[in-house]
Amino acid sequence: MGKLVLLHKADSIYEDELDVVYDFPRPYLKAMQAAVGDWIVYYEPVKAGPRGYFAVAKIDRVIPKPKVEGRFLALIAPGSFLDFDRTVPRLLDGRPLEAALAGPDGRPKSGGATQLAVRRLPEAEFARIVDLGLPQDLEHLEETRYGAPETGPGLEDAAAAFARPVLERLTRRPYRDVAFRRKVREAYDHRCAMSGLRLRNGGGRPEVQAAHIQPVERQGSDWVRNGLALSGTLHWMFDRGLVSVAEDGETILVSRNKVPGDVVARLIRPEGRLIRPADPQNRPHPDKLRWHRENVFGQVLAAGPAPWD
Repeated sequence: MGKLVLLHKADSIYEDELDVVYDFPRPYLKAMQAAVGDWIVYYEPVKAGPRGYFAVAKIDRVIPKPKVEGRFLALIAPGSFLDFDRTVPRLLDGRPLEAALAGPDGRPKSGGATQLAVRRLPEAEFARIVDLGLPQDLEHLEETRYGAPETGPGLEDAAAAFARPVLERLTRRPYRDVAFRRKVREAYDHRCAMSGLRLRNGGGRPEVQAAHIQPVERQGSDWVRNGLALSGTLHWMFDRGLVSVAEDGETILVSRNKVPGDVVARLIRPEGRLIRPADPQNRPHPDKLRWHRENVFGQVLAAGPAPWD
């Protein structure tokens, strides 16, 4: 096994779906096969955008790309993808975070490894990049962000996150929940995507929740593009198939034979269109929305009385 940096450009000819599959040519096959079962870091090259290092995932297996000679697919282990809480810059103090990208004087070099779409990443460099993107104390930072803890007593537990090893953080559900919630709330500017409301409690804490479009327990991921910022009631409705989003990525669908009209009028924006993140790279992925329409919408899951009863 061995860790890698994988370059990703949103407008590339390669058909990546970051939390599911990474598309690559034959020259990188050996390195990718060696990384099966290990973690990778996604990286946005300079000409593609400003992000630098922006997420991690684990490679599950590598297969030939069907019907495309010379191309291969690295399948991402379900549930392993995680956006960084903060993107990690390409340079710190003018120096690359990867030794392979630095010259003898420590300054960035051009050509060579800098042009590779797949780069080997030593363990120490992987740990440093993850520490910068996903801080050890992220749970504590979130609990104390608005003063009082969000979930009540528990700061002693949060403090334990300070010393959690990198891989434990990447696989520990409570940590991942916090990272996902922060990323989704931020993407939607703490506003409910369906009601348009930006509510905060008395302490200034946003009431909006982060909903998984495809749930983690059903092979969904913690990618911001698999998330929607929703109020508590709309989150409940979305999870139970009472509302969804149409193929255009904006029109809000409502199961009107199950949701009273006055409830729709109170909860959904009058124009019936989703508020989407300003950054297109954070908007709900069409494949995730399609999954929800096909597997959840209209198939109401019983879970007690409706919030409006």
